[in-house]
Amino acid sequence: MQLISEKPSPTNKKPATGFQPLISSIPLSFPGFNRKKMRGRNFPAKSVVALCMASFLVGIVLSGRIWRSSQPQSQEQGRPNELRIPIQRDCEHKRKLVEGTSGNIIVEVSKTHQALQALDKTMSSLEMELAVARTSRTKAAKTRPTMQKAFAVIGINTAFSSKKRRDSVRQTWMPTGSKLKRLEKEKGIVIRFVIGHSPTPGGILDRAIDTEEAENKDFLKLDHIEGYHELSGKTRIYFATAVSMWDADFYVKVDDDVHVNLGMLVTTLARYRSKPRIYIGCMKSGPVLSQKGVKYHEPEFWKFGEEGNKYFRHATGQIYAISKDLAAYISINSPILHRYANEDVSLGAWLLGLEVEHVDDRTMCCGTPPDCEWKVQAGNVCVASFDWSCSGICKSVDKMKDVHNSCGEGETAVWNAII
Repeated sequence: MQLISEKPSPTNKKPATGFQPLISSIPLSFPGFNRKKMRGRNFPAKSVVALCMASFLVGIVLSGRIWRSSQPQSQEQGRPNELRIPIQRDCEHKRKLVEGTSGNIIVEVSKTHQALQALDKTMSSLEMELAVARTSRTKAAKTRPTMQKAFAVIGINTAFSSKKRRDSVRQTWMPTGSKLKRLEKEKGIVIRFVIGHSPTPGGILDRAIDTEEAENKDFLKLDHIEGYHELSGKTRIYFATAVSMWDADFYVKVDDDVHVNLGMLVTTLARYRSKPRIYIGCMKSGPVLSQKGVKYHEPEFWKFGEEGNKYFRHATGQIYAISKDLAAYISINSPILHRYANEDVSLGAWLLGLEVEHVDDRTMCCGTPPDCEWKVQAGNVCVASFDWSCSGICKSVDKMKDVHNSCGEGETAVWNAII
């Protein structure tokens, strides 16, 4: 066979560029053509194509790295450094700002809370004072002259059948006659036996009280029907009546079978003279008695929860004192104040929902001799003495003088008391 040598025409020869030398050197075989083997070895077509694609990809990768390496180093690396410092400073500033702000917020919230509490107490005090002023103005409008100023009004709760008890009090710790008037004028201490009227006003019971009043001038008569089961109503009317007659700092209620040292009583009250809404007494929390027929039975026991529960804390009924604003509150709201069977519970309930300071003073509930006698010898004179078992001095008509001799503070104590 004849070998044909194909040579490019010299006139058509052009410089080889790109992949042309590689392609022109590849021995290809097409249908209809015959080509003699060259000196080099023939490559499969698929391998040539794969080699081309690999070369293309390598070129792309190399060209990308070369382009990135040509960028200025300072430009790429400078930006993070330039941005990092301001960002860090800004974050630090915001963190400190948030921490400082949160601390200030807590302080401001605490101050606001304290201010609101103080404002609430001030508002409560102003409301009480306004109530007192309204009561005074209302009573004055009823043709009553200006009320007598006093330090304390002491109301001794008594009954029609208790004349001997009243006499035992007059003979011991309660001044009588001119001394009683002098005590009111010089010390501002008003003492009265508190009593209502019989179901038939003007009857024999009322006339007996009128005779006793004409002799001693030491009664405060209430517009109230007297009765043991009406003590809550009597207490309510007593405070309302006393507030309308005397402008006192304190109003005291005491039973006629309790021994009282007046000097110690007014000295104790004087310690709380500058404070509003004071409730002083021997605070207790006795059981709620649901069984009928027993003493101190509570018909409304179901209001105090399950059987066997106890009352809320309140002063024992033998003796207690309240400040002027609380007495005025009772006077103004008297028609809507609920009355429980026991008057000390009723008073505690009236004051329970108010901003009141409960003062538990155990000197107001000492026992009879030897208890109060030992305390006198130790220099701790009691305000009041009675027997818990009898809710007063047992057989007080016979024992009041003995208790007074053993536990009394002396006749001059009340006159020397600093009010």
